[in-house]
Amino acid sequence: MTLQRTISRAGSRSVKRALSVQAALEWAFRIEQAQLELPLPPDVTEEGFGFGLEYVLLQRAVLGCKIDGGQHKIGGYTHEDAEVIAATVAGIPGSLGGKRMAIRVAELARAGLTPDWMPGAVPRCVPTLVKQNQHGSHAGTIVVGSERIRVRGANARAMWKTIDILACPVTFSPHPQQIEAARRGYDDWCCALGWVRDGLIAGGMLRELEVTTAMPKIRPWA
Repeated sequence: MTLQRTISRAGSRSVKRALSVQAALEWAFRIEQAQLELPLPPDVTEEGFGFGLEYVLLQRAVLGCKIDGGQHKIGGYTHEDAEVIAATVAGIPGSLGGKRMAIRVAELARAGLTPDWMPGAVPRCVPTLVKQNQHGSHAGTIVVGSERIRVRGANARAMWKTIDILACPVTFSPHPQQIEAARRGYDDWCCALGWVRDGLIAGGMLRELEVTTAMPKIRPWA
């Protein structure tokens, strides 16, 4: 972890903690227990609304002082930088997933997790029916039709016999579309984190943290 020293207006020396955007999110939501529920402006309905950096800046300017976030954290104070991070996450635009993505980003950060992109997953052809007997397990079959064949009987006379046509139904597990969806979800999460990172850096609202440009690995499966 790198540290950057800054000089305050009063001339005292302070230290900013440098964190990647993922580490900053985990600090805000997991350690500080910041929440996404923020008050709405009186002239804006809840539906389709996200808190952008402009709104947070305006509210901070109106207050003229640091934000008291203690209302969200039971039994303690929620750091103002954590509240700014939460407000930024709440402003993720609709083009990047909007509120649904904001909730996903917050939940993953609170759990200290990265989206499961199914590392090492390879589609394999497997039977959908598996049967057990004294010799172990084997693929099951189903009747898909019938056919009349001519066979020679015990007295050497030809005769017709109807037999079942059997097939073993199979599927791919994990399914290629399942892997694709998991990795598309990881990509979407990375894009959302990139937007949050850029917003926090450009906004300059964090007082004790510095968000670096570091990001989770892009397309780690490539």
